[in-house]
Amino acid sequence: MRLKKRILSVLVIGAVLLSGCGISKTNEETKIETQLDKIDMTQWQYNEENDVYWQSGIVYCENPADETYENLGIYVPGAYMTGTENDDGTYTCEINTSGTVEGYTAETAPIVIPVDTPGYAAMSAPTGYADSTSSYTDAGFIYVYAGCRGREAGAPAGVTDLKAAIRYIRYNDEIVPGSTDRIFSFGMSGGGAQSALLGATGDSELYTPYLEAIGAVSGVSDAVAGSMCWCPITNLDYASEAYEWNLGVTRTDLTEEMQELSDAMAEQFALYVNELGLTDENGNTLQLVASEDGIYQAGSYYDYLKTVIEESLNNFLADTTFPYSAASSGKGGNLGDFGDMPDGDIDENADFGGRGGKENLQTDGELDGKEIIEGKGGTRGELPELDDADSLDDGIERNETSGGISLSGTYETAQDYIDALNEETTWVTYDSETNTATITSIADFVSALKIASKDLGAFDALDESQGENILFGDGDGEGDHFDAVMAQLLEDSDYGAEFAEDLERTDALGTSVADRINMYTPLYYLSDYYDGYQTSNVASFWRIRTGINQSDTALTTEVNLALALENYGADVDFETVWGQGHVEAERTGDSTTNFIDWVTECCQK
Repeated sequence: MRLKKRILSVLVIGAVLLSGCGISKTNEETKIETQLDKIDMTQWQYNEENDVYWQSGIVYCENPADETYENLGIYVPGAYMTGTENDDGTYTCEINTSGTVEGYTAETAPIVIPVDTPGYAAMSAPTGYADSTSSYTDAGFIYVYAGCRGREAGAPAGVTDLKAAIRYIRYNDEIVPGSTDRIFSFGMSGGGAQSALLGATGDSELYTPYLEAIGAVSGVSDAVAGSMCWCPITNLDYASEAYEWNLGVTRTDLTEEMQELSDAMAEQFALYVNELGLTDENGNTLQLVASEDGIYQAGSYYDYLKTVIEESLNNFLADTTFPYSAASSGKGGNLGDFGDMPDGDIDENADFGGRGGKENLQTDGELDGKEIIEGKGGTRGELPELDDADSLDDGIERNETSGGISLSGTYETAQDYIDALNEETTWVTYDSETNTATITSIADFVSALKIASKDLGAFDALDESQGENILFGDGDGEGDHFDAVMAQLLEDSDYGAEFAEDLERTDALGTSVADRINMYTPLYYLSDYYDGYQTSNVASFWRIRTGINQSDTALTTEVNLALALENYGADVDFETVWGQGHVEAERTGDSTTNFIDWVTECCQK
């Protein structure tokens, strides 16, 4: 039995909604419908030390699926309200229109919503005052912390809950301080992914049945103005294929059968990129072309990605004062502390991954003499049968890499640092006069600093053990397969029946796996390759940061998101950070201050 490939068609739900960047006002004729009470203005608590009025335990939907998570806390700078103490120590408050904090008023203050969901984990709502919110309230922001269900509930539960919370805040627009035209989400890893989804899926009708099921407020928008995403593990329909295209070259222990699977997945990603039609800042379409050295490691898309890597290195050289002390900056990095979130329970098994979209198995022509099948847009070879012995146990571990270089100690000069990068092989060329560098190839970069730390099937593990397998399961906490590309490549293997069965499953509302992946894929709403293009209310402002060393996902994940947003017309601030891994990566300064400054800049545009 040999692996058989063919074009895979995907049914998607059509939707016609608001299009373009920014938030469109809710139609005045739309009737707000809910049985929920508005926030009780007689029940505010007060933190005198930080001058903040706050409430927690506010239920934001009529029929919560899990009351532990589906409630929120809100933290308001004291200057925006006038409070009168009640007999029980609570406060009755009304808006103070004259109060200001850092130039903001009760009417103009932005509202920030954290998405603290690493690995798409559940996020418990706060149960009291959280000192960590003070950085934001001191800046004049309204801080809304909404709990949400996690991956065990299945996609799209997490984003659905956050959307319901946003709708509830808009429902209270007239009585609570803060501008609902200035809502910004922010998150890291799986939280960065769901922050990106909040930015890309505003008012998408695909979410309507799920919002109705939990009794979310209807007749108001769930769109946001801006989205901050650190290391977003997202665009999951081709995430495993992207991983093989970008990091697959670093694999050294695959069987012949698994190596052919890796190669075929890499090829499918290349064909997908060519169908996406992403363009650079000059309007040039970015494409990958076949190459003698590696799988589709040439073409304008390849050159663009190579430039992104070089720009990251050159930014580091420009930012760094030597002598410079490095702390094991190679081998991927570790998850940073999302320290500015209120304490909440996170699934102890949380990992840092993501997935979701439209299939593109296709080929026409020949590749290295291997048997091929007809399709559109490229070529790929036929793969042999895989047997059970090749099943890989990924678990949900991250950054357990071997090989590559490890940077530590003090480097006296930039040249010393470059010499360390070139310790095993010369792949960086440095010009001391201009303090700039170039690299030989993407493959050399990943071999030195971005070695694969996930097994084949990086996001859809062959043993269904990844967090993303649970995310696209039936909501029972058990993992299912969801990668339609892998399903086709493995169709006639020992894994074929299991993949096919899982891809036929529907959730409690009768939605297919393919449609749920679309709902969890930002590019589904941003690229005209997908049927969801322009069917949502996309955020105007985006800030994306990633540690370029991370091996948690391919570099193409963030690059494609940023490119698609720029092509869509959004205001995008995107950078990769050299020497950092899966963290709240920043070139300079700290993530909290930089995020606050960015929100302020957006509010001035």
